[in-house]
Amino acid sequence: MVSAGGRYRLRGGRCAGCGDHHFPLGATCPRCGGAEIAETVLADEGVLWSWTVQRFPPPSPPYARRPDDFVPFGLGYVELPGQLIVETLLTDSDPARLRIGMPMRLTTLPVLVESGRTATTFAFAPIEEGQR
Repeated sequence: MVSAGGRYRLRGGRCAGCGDHHFPLGATCPRCGGAEIAETVLADEGVLWSWTVQRFPPPSPPYARRPDDFVPFGLGYVELPGQLIVETLLTDSDPARLRIGMPMRLTTLPVLVESGRTATTFAFAPIEEGQR
């Protein structure tokens, strides 16, 4: 992630050979194998393409395995228009609040890692009416 204009943005790549965007940024293009990759700052807003609620703890490592206090969380795919679809954590997991096609914005979330420390990762949150 990078900070741009006071908001966090994801760093991705764009292949000079095929023009494909990819995330995360890598040395080669996952589509064509090209090695001429330009770092690209990806859009921080998109639309919810699909989603689910994960009702079991994620693997350890890197996440801390604490089944006694596990809380189900939202996972989704957010389409960043003209760029790509990114797999992401969602800040909301309430089926009454999530709908395919709804606008989403990049944010951050704390996650507990195996060492017992808290790390920060990216997630997408619904954009409520009037927040645009």
